[in-house]
Amino acid sequence: MGPLAWKVLGTGSAILAGVVATKLVNAVWGRALKDEINPKDPDAPLAKAVAYAAITGLAVGVARTFTERKAAAYYAKSAGHLPKEIAEEPVS
Repeated sequence: MGPLAWKVLGTGSAILAGVVATKLVNAVWGRALKDEINPKDPDAPLAKAVAYAAITGLAVGVARTFTERKAAAYYAKSAGHLPKEIAEEPVS
């Protein structure tokens, strides 16, 4: 596996995780609160829009982290080493 394979695997899994997490938050929000919200609508209550954004951001972040870790583990198992981007980018 090369760098192109990691870009496809890592980016694809992150995008998919974000889409799925957003759809899940939308479904849970609608069922739990029996309330639809469009956070982009200026007439929507600000508190609800911010709460929705915070929950969605957290869900997407967790989903992306989980899937990127799994994708990196798969890559490492297949290639015998972590992708260069993962090995060289610690959080500082």
